[in-house]
Amino acid sequence: MQPDPGSPPLMEAAKRQGARMRPTRKQQAGLARMLPGSLARVPPKLVRGLGTTVHAQIEDWLAGAIVAGQLAAGDRLPPEHDLAAWLGVSRMTLRHALSELAQRGLVTRTVGRHGGTFVAEPKLDQDVTTLAGFSEQLRRHGMVAGARVLAAAHRPASPAAAAALELADGEEVLEVRRLRLADGRPMVLEHSQFPARLFPGMLDCRLDGSLYELLSERFGQRPHRAKESFEPVIAGVRESEALEVDEGAPLMLVERIAYSQAGRPLEYARDLLRGDRTRVVIWTSELAGNL
Repeated sequence: MQPDPGSPPLMEAAKRQGARMRPTRKQQAGLARMLPGSLARVPPKLVRGLGTTVHAQIEDWLAGAIVAGQLAAGDRLPPEHDLAAWLGVSRMTLRHALSELAQRGLVTRTVGRHGGTFVAEPKLDQDVTTLAGFSEQLRRHGMVAGARVLAAAHRPASPAAAAALELADGEEVLEVRRLRLADGRPMVLEHSQFPARLFPGMLDCRLDGSLYELLSERFGQRPHRAKESFEPVIAGVRESEALEVDEGAPLMLVERIAYSQAGRPLEYARDLLRGDRTRVVIWTSELAGNL
């Protein structure tokens, strides 16, 4: 038979455990220096009872502080021992909360002499409700877009590209592979194919800027709408090296067919986005008609 949690011996043990978890003055002073004043003055009130878990409350508290800007990218959280004592929880409970935050991409955790838990860079929202190129998306966020051209060549269209671009067998495409950068950091691996007959001389142009702007300004063909599909994948060896992520890291594969206003296919693309740095946003509205 399990002991009654409300029995005097267990209650006294719980009190003693709570006393051991209370931070010393030295720990309190250290935390005050490591966390903003709004966080360091009073720890969050944690509810212990059915229907809730302490680690989830700590996760929500820290996530809220990050979203509100009270903890900024690159901020280092206090050592686990000090933070757990300040919160009045075990290190195991705190580690559970930090692990969940790491899974959400809100913090990064490293080991070693200079290791610890750090607030991660905010994710870039990829708004796919409207058709916009990567460069335009970054401008909306006040970031600088860059591109490193990995390959650019004429080649016969693959069966998938021919079907997507509505090409005859043997027709050529212009294949462009690029690594897209956000403020100088790798973000997206792009693989785009364009009908060669629509864009003669395209590969002689500069390809390190916005390709959609190039299509519009040089050839008068601006993508007007697109069909996009999203699929979670993991990074292989080449993807991990290019995007500077671990092999097996989560990526988002975006397959896209972009069309002109007249409905002509202009681009067939398969892009790989870093899962730790990007978040897909879709705006929805009420369906038209009485369904």
